[in-house]
Amino acid sequence: MQRVTSGLIYLDASATSPPSPEVLQMMCAAHLEGWGNPSSLHLPGLKAAELLERSRQVIASSFNATMNEIILCSGGTESIQLALLGTAALFPPSESQLVISAVEHPAVTAAAKQLSKQGWTIKVWPVNRQGQIRLEYTDELLGYPTRLVSIVWGQSEVGTLQPVRQIGQICHERGILFHTDAVQVVGHEIIEWSKLPIDLLSFASHKFQGPRGIGGLLHRSVIPCQSQMNGGGQEHGFRSGTEPVPLVVGLATALELVTNRLLSTNKGNPFQLWRDKLLNELLSIPGIELTGHPSLRLPYHISIICRTKHNKSLLGRALVKTLDNQGLAISSGTACSNRENYGSYVLKAMGYSEDEALTGLRLTLGPWHDFDTLHKIPSLLRFYTD
Repeated sequence: MQRVTSGLIYLDASATSPPSPEVLQMMCAAHLEGWGNPSSLHLPGLKAAELLERSRQVIASSFNATMNEIILCSGGTESIQLALLGTAALFPPSESQLVISAVEHPAVTAAAKQLSKQGWTIKVWPVNRQGQIRLEYTDELLGYPTRLVSIVWGQSEVGTLQPVRQIGQICHERGILFHTDAVQVVGHEIIEWSKLPIDLLSFASHKFQGPRGIGGLLHRSVIPCQSQMNGGGQEHGFRSGTEPVPLVVGLATALELVTNRLLSTNKGNPFQLWRDKLLNELLSIPGIELTGHPSLRLPYHISIICRTKHNKSLLGRALVKTLDNQGLAISSGTACSNRENYGSYVLKAMGYSEDEALTGLRLTLGPWHDFDTLHKIPSLLRFYTD
């Protein structure tokens, strides 16, 4: 077990994860050896360029992709913006429609709002009580003038997995570009990019124990995409800016570690068993109810709403602060959204009331845990629901 902070039980992996010791070690070496500008022709630049290309090879191999299909950038938000705004630039706005789900990350909805201002039509795909898109809307939404669809693969707040392979296949058959926000999935499932019916896939290093400030966009090389950051023409012209070699090394190291871990367990997530045991103990407490899909969900993810045994709602944000004082770090929703005075937009889209939408909690696991530590959590929550 990796120690995060002494005395702290950290269960907020969907917000960010502590970088692994191996990642920090490799990044430290890269800072010492690869500090040069990889575009320079002298020895420090050549050393940096070599480290950069070796790391690209590791990243490509982890995804079963080619190196020219990977665009490195600052993280999930930039990747999503590049995917949606960059490809949308190919189409006449007055004749184009973007479809997103009702439970997307704020980075997706922000890009949609920007396209709306440019003249695009935006349609929102409704979800059911478990957070999955309602497939009865498929024909209505995936027809003319839809040019682009963006569906989150694994929802960060409630953990529900969407049928992205099914939707991607339908989009391909109908000539529609398909993007997925896979920020919560990469690192927890083997991604066979060459076999996926997906055109654009966003990921972020810090969700799987890599460094913050680096992520990427998997992008089919046959699809044009307009750069959103111009300058020196790095990243095949898609994203200018001097490449942060130590961060790229950290990303490659983290990807290699999680890929090896998944392959060692026959492509299954080794933390799902711990998650299931903890979830079963939590659901035995009166007043705690699972949100999201019971089985089609991220393998490290628990999301619940909390009431007392007398059916009085417990405010999620208040409970998070109280439990933090007792050494338990959890979340009440998407960490990338500052919505302090409002209930969860995700839970409300799923049909929960305004009152229920204020009571959500999220617990997300990682390799720094052991089950003996996790076993302490139900008693902490039981104290507040009694």
